[in-house]
Amino acid sequence: MLQQILCIDDDPITLMLCKKVISKSSFSNEIITAQNGEEALHHFNTLKYTNNKNKINKKPELIFLDLNMPVMGGWEFLDHFTSPDYREFNTARVIVLSSTIDPEDLAKAKKYPIIIDFLSKPITQPMLEYLKKKMDL
Repeated sequence: MLQQILCIDDDPITLMLCKKVISKSSFSNEIITAQNGEEALHHFNTLKYTNNKNKINKKPELIFLDLNMPVMGGWEFLDHFTSPDYREFNTARVIVLSSTIDPEDLAKAKKYPIIIDFLSKPITQPMLEYLKKKMDL
């Protein structure tokens, strides 16, 4: 079981569904959410600049990321998140959750080593079982 997951999506229904499915499957102890990439980076900046000895334990181990969001989309978030400014958080793995699986997006995802999979929405119980096996949880 993971300690913490971050779900980044602009759709409140998708976020609610993510939280319900993840909680029901005992996949993670804690699920936090952000409505766009900028909000997610703000979360990481808060962790980074907070003088808290437990911050290492409070960083997400897995990120479910939507690509198409207002303010800051998934690709822009990844560009920032994989920069040296966020290297202390790059142990987090990313799963892209998208409503469409565009071959160009699949090819682009391969450029980011932190992306471990590209799956279509919505998140489901069988999907989490697949991820448990893939991540050896």
